[in-house]
Amino acid sequence: MDLITTPHFASADDFYEALIETHRDLSVEESHALNARLVLLLANHIGTIDVLRQALAAARDSAPAPVQVQPQTPQTSSQAPVPAHAAKR
Repeated sequence: MDLITTPHFASADDFYEALIETHRDLSVEESHALNARLVLLLANHIGTIDVLRQALAAARDSAPAPVQVQPQTPQTSSQAPVPAHAAKR
């Protein structure tokens, strides 16, 4: 059996709404834990390691590319720096 990756929902909008509602009022940690339990429940329902491996690979391959943060250059001040000996007055 192969992983079905084409739309296969009777009602995708209803599932999305139920998923969002399930996460409502949860903390980030609680939401992550819910997602982990949901993955395990669905994996158990699928039950075939070959299909699960296909799903894991598809999920990993579809992840967005990491955001690359560019180092910021120091901002220049319009005032000249004060020498340390001059600041001790």
